[in-house]
Amino acid sequence: MAQHIGILTSGGDCPGLNAAIRGLGKAARERYGMRVTGFLNGFRGLAQDQSIELDGAMLSGILTDGGTILGTSRDKPHRMSIGGRMLDMTDAVCATYHRHHLDALVCIGGGGTQKNALRLIKAGLNVVTLPKTIDNDIAHTDRSFGYDTARQIATEALDRLHSTATSHERVIVVEVMGHRAGWLALEAGIAGGADVILLPEIPYSPEKIASAIRARTRSGKRFSIVVVAEGAMSVEEAAKVDSLVRARDKADSKKQRAEISEKLNQFHAEHVGHTIRLSQTLEKLTGQETRLTILGHLQRGGTPSAADRVFATWLGTECARLLASRQYGVMLALQGNQLKSVSIDEIAGHKKLVPAEHPLVRCGRLVGTCFGD
Repeated sequence: MAQHIGILTSGGDCPGLNAAIRGLGKAARERYGMRVTGFLNGFRGLAQDQSIELDGAMLSGILTDGGTILGTSRDKPHRMSIGGRMLDMTDAVCATYHRHHLDALVCIGGGGTQKNALRLIKAGLNVVTLPKTIDNDIAHTDRSFGYDTARQIATEALDRLHSTATSHERVIVVEVMGHRAGWLALEAGIAGGADVILLPEIPYSPEKIASAIRARTRSGKRFSIVVVAEGAMSVEEAAKVDSLVRARDKADSKKQRAEISEKLNQFHAEHVGHTIRLSQTLEKLTGQETRLTILGHLQRGGTPSAADRVFATWLGTECARLLASRQYGVMLALQGNQLKSVSIDEIAGHKKLVPAEHPLVRCGRLVGTCFGD
């Protein structure tokens, strides 16, 4: 009997989502005779039974489109805002799954999606996930789709900013995405010839950054490009976070853990504007005019690169093959030049961060890049 599968996209949008939906939908329908239903706006659409049939017409002409035809949200099944209240909608999600007589649900998303998928597996649903994020921080996969396009956009921005930096003899600070993982800042920074790259994994000293910039000035180079991951922290900030995390882990009661977690949330909320403060600090320390550019959502919008189209299509078609063999509870991961099935419980809650001694960090240091440490 032909399978009926559901698809949703969750978390932040990124280039390649439509390519993955198309690859999965076309292979599932045309090769394996499956019925394919899309759920709108992530887990919220699944909880509220907002669905569309993904037929040939819906899947046609979307390969090159950015965003997602299904829409997305950051809603969690177990914690969803409904009518101004936070409710556990897991039962509603399961009810929709069974109402549609689904054989499996495919969740396309990043780290948060993997955790939500695991919760649904524990609730008794058959789930498969595909790795999507421009941060490239999902555990056990060499790459996530969306990352290549974001890296290309950030690199192009750095190329353009070099022109204005040299013309005005300025320090240009460029913030790229990357809350806890610095892959995007690292690779775009190296590709764009950044003079300073600041990663969440390597706490920085503003004085050491300023010293590197002043050294460039003394050597006759009157401009500098500083690439900063949005989650990068100074040595003092990183020490504060580490102290709070250790205190939370050692807390004796749920109340104490909640109070410390609230302090951590408050710190991260206040940290959002740290590149503004860093730019001002560098201008004072170096005496050079400094300008800040925050790339923000530019990095995740628009047409996917050829590499992301190919990778997302490959993931989608391989996912259809996996579903046809009734393999569930796994994420498809790129390891070397092969796609492999990895149990979702090995992925959920884990991040792939940049090791301080990663070969690309060493590469950057060897060409004279300052990492602020």
